[in-house]
Amino acid sequence: MALPVETFFLHPDAQGTLQSQIQEIIAQGILSGRFQRGEKLPSTRKLAIHLGISRITVTIAYTELLANDYLTSRGRSGYYVSENAPAPPAFAPSKAGPDAVDWSRAIGQRFSGGDMPRKPADWAGYRYPFIYGQADPELFDHANWRLCALKALGQKDFTALTTDYYDQDDPQLIEFIARHTLPRRGISARPEQILITLGAQNALWLTTQVLLTQRRRAALEDPCYHALRDILSQSRCHVTPVRVDADGMPPDAIPPDTDVIFTTPSHQCPTTNTMPMQRRHDLLKRASEMDALIVEDDYEFEMSFLKSPSPALKSLDTDGRVIYVGSFSKSLFPGLRLGYLIGSEPFIREARALRASVLRHPPGHVQRTAAYFLSLGHHDALIRRMGTALHERREVMTTAINEHGLKIAGQGAYGGSSFWMRAQPHVDTFDLARRLQTRGVLIEPGHSFFCGPSKPKDYYRLAYSSISAGRIAKGVAIVADEMRHLDQLGLSEASNWP
Repeated sequence: MALPVETFFLHPDAQGTLQSQIQEIIAQGILSGRFQRGEKLPSTRKLAIHLGISRITVTIAYTELLANDYLTSRGRSGYYVSENAPAPPAFAPSKAGPDAVDWSRAIGQRFSGGDMPRKPADWAGYRYPFIYGQADPELFDHANWRLCALKALGQKDFTALTTDYYDQDDPQLIEFIARHTLPRRGISARPEQILITLGAQNALWLTTQVLLTQRRRAALEDPCYHALRDILSQSRCHVTPVRVDADGMPPDAIPPDTDVIFTTPSHQCPTTNTMPMQRRHDLLKRASEMDALIVEDDYEFEMSFLKSPSPALKSLDTDGRVIYVGSFSKSLFPGLRLGYLIGSEPFIREARALRASVLRHPPGHVQRTAAYFLSLGHHDALIRRMGTALHERREVMTTAINEHGLKIAGQGAYGGSSFWMRAQPHVDTFDLARRLQTRGVLIEPGHSFFCGPSKPKDYYRLAYSSISAGRIAKGVAIVADEMRHLDQLGLSEASNWP
C-alpha cells in the first residue's frame, strides 16, 4: 500500500533543517505505527513538489533513513518502510495532559448508562451460544445475497447506488413492502405512509422523538425491550411500566392520561406471549377512549412456523391511531439494520423530516440489494429454511428442558426463536450466566428487561436461533447442572440462617 503524499506536512514551528524535519516526520510515523512495514513512500519528486522544497533535500533525507534501516530501496520501484524498521510500542502513546474541559458540566444530556446488555463479541466461538438475535451462518443464503449486492452495483442501478435521496427511499423497496410484506399482516399502505429506517430501534427512536415531549406520558410493557426503555428515558417523557400477563399488556392497567402506548402484541418481548384477538380489540378500544396512539413493534412475525400468525394490530385499526414498526434485521441478519415505519401521512411526514435532518436516508445500495433479495424470492426461501430449522431446534430444546426439570416462563404460541425461563427465586441469573460462560455456555440474564429498582433476578432467556440442533441438549444439560449447583448452595445457606 502506498502512503498518500497528503499525510506529509512541515510544521511551521518545527526546529532544524528541512532535511532533519523530513527524517523526523517519517521516523515518527513508523514509531507511532501510522506507517507500516512494507508500505511505499511517495517518490522524492512528488514529495518535494507537495512540500514546496528541493528534490535533493528529500533525496538526502531518504538516503539517511535508508542507512539507518528505517527505509529500504527496491530498484526503480521506489522507497519502502523497511521490514527491519523499529516496531511501534505495544502501548498507546500517552497524552500531553488531562482535558481542560469539565465534561461533567459540558455534557447537557446523557445517553450512556442504560440497561442494554452486551453480548461477547466472540459469541460464535462458544460451543453453546443460547443468545438471541444473531445470524446463523448455517442458514443464511450468502450466495444469493452476494449476487443481489453485485446486481445492485451494476450500471443499471447506478442512480440507486449514488443518488442522494434526501428524504426519500428506494422506490423498489417501498413497492415490495407495500405490495408483498404488509398484505401478509393484513395491512394496506400507500408509499406516502411508509418510511425506511435503520432497523426497528431507529424506528422506535424516530417515533418517540416525534410523538413525545416532557409533558406527555408513554406506557410500555414490563418486562420489555430494554432499548425502548432507554429511548423513552432519554426523551424525558413520563413513563409508566405496565406489567404483562400471559396475554400481554392488560388494557385496563394503562393510565388514563397516557398519550402513547408501546406494545409487542404478536410476540411479546421477552416473554414471547401472544395477545389474543379479544384483548387486541380491547386495547384499541381503550386507546380510542383515551385518544392515545399505539406503537406496534411486530418483530419476528416471520418466525411463525407452528401456525399462521394473528393479524397485526395495525390491520384492526380503523382510526389511524396505530403506528407499525417492522424490521428485516431479524429475518435477514442483524447487521443489515433495515426496518420500516407504517403510519398516517402526517406522522410519516414528520418522521421523514427528522430522519433527513439526522442521517438523510439509509444507504441506497443496501436498500436496492434488499429489494432484489426480497423481490427475487430469496427472502421467502430463507424464511422457509429458517422455519424448518427453528422448528426442529425448538422441539429438541423443549425435550431437553422437560428432561432436566427447568421451568419455562413463556414460549411463543406461533414459534419464535427463544424461551423465556425462570430459575428458583434465590438464583441470580447474572451469577448463573458468569458460571456458565466458563463452561462454554451463553445465556441472557433477564434483569435488563424489567423496569424499576426492584428487578426480578431469577429470569433468563434461552434462544435457539444461533445454535445447531445437535448441541442444544448438551448445552441445556450444562445449564441444568449449574442450576442444581446453585440450588444446593442456596439450600446450604438457608440451613445456616438463624
